Amino acid sequence: MKDDSKKMKWYILAFIAFSGVWGFGNVTNGFIYFNGVQAIFSWILIFVLYFIPYALMVGELGSAFKTSEAGVSSWINNTINPKIAYFAGWTYWVCHITYVASKGSGGLKALSWAIFCNAETYDAFPSFYIQIATLIILLFFCWVASRGLNPLKKLASIAGTSMFIMSILYIVLMIAAPAINPNAGLAHVDFNIKNILPNFDITYITSLSILIFAVGGVEKISPYVNKVENPAKGFPKGIIAMAIMVMACAILGTLAMGMMFDPAVINSSKETFNSYVANAPYWAFQKLGQYYHVGNALLILYALCNMIGQFAVLLVSIDAPLRILLGNEETRQYLPSGLMKQNEHGAYINGIKLVAILSGSLILIQSLVPGAANVLAQLTKLNSVCMPFRYLWVFVAYLALRKSIDKFPAEYRFAKSQTVAKFFGIWCFAITLISCILGMYSDDLFTMLLNIITPVFLAALGFIMPILAKRERKRKENKQ
Repeated sequence: MKDDSKKMKWYILAFIAFSGVWGFGNVTNGFIYFNGVQAIFSWILIFVLYFIPYALMVGELGSAFKTSEAGVSSWINNTINPKIAYFAGWTYWVCHITYVASKGSGGLKALSWAIFCNAETYDAFPSFYIQIATLIILLFFCWVASRGLNPLKKLASIAGTSMFIMSILYIVLMIAAPAINPNAGLAHVDFNIKNILPNFDITYITSLSILIFAVGGVEKISPYVNKVENPAKGFPKGIIAMAIMVMACAILGTLAMGMMFDPAVINSSKETFNSYVANAPYWAFQKLGQYYHVGNALLILYALCNMIGQFAVLLVSIDAPLRILLGNEETRQYLPSGLMKQNEHGAYINGIKLVAILSGSLILIQSLVPGAANVLAQLTKLNSVCMPFRYLWVFVAYLALRKSIDKFPAEYRFAKSQTVAKFFGIWCFAITLISCILGMYSDDLFTMLLNIITPVFLAALGFIMPILAKRERKRKENKQ
């Protein structure tokens, strides 16, 4: 009875999951990449066919392996073998290389908006100097991570919560704006069939990775499965509640954006499109402040929250994925021992150096891209290609779990039918893989080459590491 009293209610899980999965940037990216309010149809489609089954599969995995703390890597280790678990851990870590490369620029962008309250100042800087500044920030935070000093981790939680509140505030204030300030000059949203249904062309198909990236990462809530009252009923109830909250925010947020911005203007040129990708959240809060006659107060508040969040996530993304990869005893045999070197602060010093080299190289490559806004737009697309690759291992683990269902008991099952369970595992795996591959396409040759070469190169490194580890062991054996 005492233990039950400590378990959380299903609605608490829903709020934890919601704040961990969703963000205001998802709303703006969906609106921009999917032609305004046409994004509503796409959001509903991705939630029903992908997000809900994905989240419920994570629930079953978390329930079956409730004592495993390494997430996907542990699931693969338990259901398949340590070598495949190594590749899962490697994928999870290496996908963060592109993510780390983007956070410094994102933080500088937010700082520029907080100080100058416009897009032009940041965008006017040559991308070479912006990327050099981004590299310096990366190196500084690598140093912070190497010292075992992680003060921004707590700020990450605070910034994440405040960003969640700002996102809800934006939606509420925007939906209320027509009644409170009818003369604000809001755009008219036309809800005829032509404006609601998207055009299923090559642009639409190659942008699906943006939505997959937006709703991914649900596996982060797996440790909470068995902390919910009555997991068999409480967890799916919490997940469905979270999905409804996310759908409501996506739909209402898209409507709110439609009252502010005209998709025809966004798509008028490539430069304008990239500028919206880089600046839309800031313009949204700036306009919101104008509607309510508070000047740039809401914009500055949002920019400061976002700046803290970007830099905090940068630090966490250098440190946490590396610990997941190198901290798993079962998979260490596939990595050179040099990577396991820890300094007096307990930081994996050589692993941090590898992050600095890989992410730093990507930052320097993008210094060749003209225009700071173009760099951010390119990184948004690159992340949408690379990051979802790690979700593939969730579905591999789930299919392996269902294959050995009698061996791994779980309090909660996504589906009683093996056929239904395996269908959704294969379905979600296929959607993720296809979206990532198609997302590599771009009408800009440099962008497309970057989208293809980056994940291929990072994956190839994962195959090289076990070879280096094997050679190292042989050299040691020959010396003996």
